[in-house]
Amino acid sequence: MTATPAKRGANVEPIMHRAARLEDAFHEFRARRARKRGFLPTVVPYAGYGGPSWVRILGRVVLAKEPRPGSRAERKHRKREESIRGWRSFISVPVADVPVVIEVEGDRHEVLPDRGGVIDTVIPVQLTPGWHTVTMTVPASARVFEAPVYIVDPKATFGIISDVDDTVMVTALPRPFLAAWNTFVLDEHARVPTPGMSVLLERLAAAHPGAPVIYLSTGAWNVAPTLTRFLSRNLFPAGPLLLTDWGPTHDRIFRSGREHKQTSLARLAEEFPGMRWLLIGDDGQHDEALYGEFTTDHPGNVAAVAIRQLSNGEAVLAGGRSKAEKHSEISGAPWVYAPDGAGLLEQLRELDLLP
Repeated sequence: MTATPAKRGANVEPIMHRAARLEDAFHEFRARRARKRGFLPTVVPYAGYGGPSWVRILGRVVLAKEPRPGSRAERKHRKREESIRGWRSFISVPVADVPVVIEVEGDRHEVLPDRGGVIDTVIPVQLTPGWHTVTMTVPASARVFEAPVYIVDPKATFGIISDVDDTVMVTALPRPFLAAWNTFVLDEHARVPTPGMSVLLERLAAAHPGAPVIYLSTGAWNVAPTLTRFLSRNLFPAGPLLLTDWGPTHDRIFRSGREHKQTSLARLAEEFPGMRWLLIGDDGQHDEALYGEFTTDHPGNVAAVAIRQLSNGEAVLAGGRSKAEKHSEISGAPWVYAPDGAGLLEQLRELDLLP
């Protein structure tokens, strides 16, 4: 019997795109040079999430020079890391061949990062709802790296998924040159939060105790530490970041940000089937279309959709403003539009999502 294409390709490794092969060769070259200069594997931990019996661990392994613990050099190194400009985060050397030991409540699990150095794995646990800390170590380093993880209460039925660029932080992403300046030059001290959005998210979190807050963005994992500090400094509620890796994949030159968001939304719906999400985004790129598709595919998992409208100038440079009426007609979930967090807050209050 003739095998189907899926069956014929089941045991065949996918052919890697030439750009990905060149990237891997470039990283291998840089890694050899960095190791000769005394650089060691270092884990950059990210916030994770999960349920009482499982947890998704996120992080990235890169090569870095480790100062002696407790030394003046270490304090200067940490201060420099906290004020690092965006572009420097994109020139770190990722490591894919170093095993990482994850320890949770005494249980140890060994994983390997992907070709971009990213750790994204699910391990079994037995944890109570709330924030916990897991540790990660690598063989070549004596340092212990701690990552916060949020365990969602199985009884929780309301959660928040928020975009980042031009939703909680003004990045002017549709304008390439200004977006590049915001991403690669400015540090988080110079970035501007969207007016009223931190108050909105904080009040939503307070009104729904135990509600998970997930920040979903097409940004690269390289900027996760900067985004985390920005969110904390501007009093946004703590929550995991779901970002994407930088660079080519096995089958394309550039990763698809739209596909990343689609996959992440579908995964969250599968991981938390009883959760109804408030989806927060902006009308400058693809959030409306993506959220519209999600409400159609998962109508029972959407409490409402809140869209931050760009200013007139932003909307023109982004390619126009979408019409609220269109989404109200095709979606069963309520949609609200406003230019800032205060306007969205008032409309969400009318939907009884806020007291």
